[in-house]
Amino acid sequence: MAQGDSDMKKKPNILITGTPGTGKTTTASALAEATQFRHINIGDLVKEKNLHDGWDDQFDCYIINEDLVCDELEDIMEEGGNIVDYHGCDFFPERWFDQVVVLQTDNSVLYDRLSKRGYSETKISNNMECEIFQVLLEEAKESYPEGIVVALRSDSIDDITNNIATLTQWLTTRQNVP
Repeated sequence: MAQGDSDMKKKPNILITGTPGTGKTTTASALAEATQFRHINIGDLVKEKNLHDGWDDQFDCYIINEDLVCDELEDIMEEGGNIVDYHGCDFFPERWFDQVVVLQTDNSVLYDRLSKRGYSETKISNNMECEIFQVLLEEAKESYPEGIVVALRSDSIDDITNNIATLTQWLTTRQNVP
C-alpha cells in the first residue's frame, strides 16, 4: 500500500470551521482534551511558523499562505488524530478529513461575541454577513463529499457541550472501525 492512502491513517481527522466567533477554538480544544487528539489552530500555526504573506490592514489579519500551511501539515495529517480549527476550508486537501463540522451561531449571539473581542464595526459586519449567507457551510459543501459535512448549532455552552459529546462519540465509533 502506497504511503498517503487513507487506509494508513490510524485515527480520523476532523475539520471544525465556521465564521469567526462561532466557537471553533473552544469546541476544538475541548474535543481534543476529551479524545486525546491533537488540536491544530491554523491561525496560531500561521503566526508561529510564519506561514503568511504579510498583514492585511483592511481585515486586520495575516494573509495566509495556503501552500505553506498545507506543506507544514501534510505529514501530521497523514498520521490522523487531528482536530483542525480554521475559518476557511476550501484549500485543504479533501483526503485529509473524515468529518467537516461547520459551527453556526445566531446573529445576536455572534454580534456580542465579536464585539467582546474588540472587532471593528467593519469586521463585525463582514463576519455577520458571512454567517447570514452561510458562506462557510456552502464552502464546505462545495469542497468535501456531502456525507462528511455537518452543520452544528453553537449558540450556548449547552450547544458546545452537546457538540463535543456528539463528536466524541463519532470519533470513538470511527476509531473502532477496521
